Amino acid sequence: MIKAVAAVATLLVVFGVNKASAQEFKTEAVPLFDNCGDASYEKAKSDGITVGISPSPPFTSINPETKKAEGLEVELGEAALDWMGVKTIRYEVMPFGQLIPALLSKRIDAVAAIHVTPDRLKVISFSGPAYWYGPSIMVRKGNPDKITGFDALKGKKIGAIAGSAADEYLRTVGAEIVPFQTDAEQFSAVSTGRVSAVLDDETKLVLFLQANKDAGMELVTGIAVPDELIFKYGYGYVRVGIRKEDCSLRAAYTQGLAEVRANGRVSAIVKKYGFSNRNLFFFPM
Repeated sequence: MIKAVAAVATLLVVFGVNKASAQEFKTEAVPLFDNCGDASYEKAKSDGITVGISPSPPFTSINPETKKAEGLEVELGEAALDWMGVKTIRYEVMPFGQLIPALLSKRIDAVAAIHVTPDRLKVISFSGPAYWYGPSIMVRKGNPDKITGFDALKGKKIGAIAGSAADEYLRTVGAEIVPFQTDAEQFSAVSTGRVSAVLDDETKLVLFLQANKDAGMELVTGIAVPDELIFKYGYGYVRVGIRKEDCSLRAAYTQGLAEVRANGRVSAIVKKYGFSNRNLFFFPM
């Protein structure tokens, strides 16, 4: 009986039924953007696309050994581009605050991962959503400066990535903003007491703390997130940033992300990086 079971298991593996085998993600729709009125999508298909990313592992970075782009948001974008039929992808790495100027100057064609904010809406457009996350506040262990909520940020030195949604929001609440170019710099500023706290993506902060359990920092928990931080300053869905005139490329990215969300590929990617299906939607079940 044991031999028979083993034989069946072997056959399942041979014929590709092993549950551990790589899952194939299929889609029922094909790109249809022929009549959008601009050539940005066709140009991306024929000439390739240049995507801008900032150094923020494990979300977006260049592997120093392979020299290739990698990370959760890189994989999401490449999944959408694969559905779009864009085969050649180039990456430009720069501080986050330089991404929008690079997009407008046509040094890059898309920003891999970005929020909707009032200031950004004035100059660029956005694709449909890729996945969801929210904001969080990180402080030194024990919360010595007594940051008990978002209203407690007023008048205190708060770190944020320059040009980020957090940076834009903090300017409206009276915080003394200390801008940083990299995650490492802002995390160090919290641990040394240079700033009282940092405001950043909850997903990023959670992963950092999981990987650095002795870092001497913690999240401020059990506090309500202001509605404007979600609905006005975009701390909800990650999207791709596109120039306003590149309508067909934006439409293609939007449907591409929708298709890879629909076929389960986005779910597989976020789980690979330690998240769950609650990161697919703003109001998870």
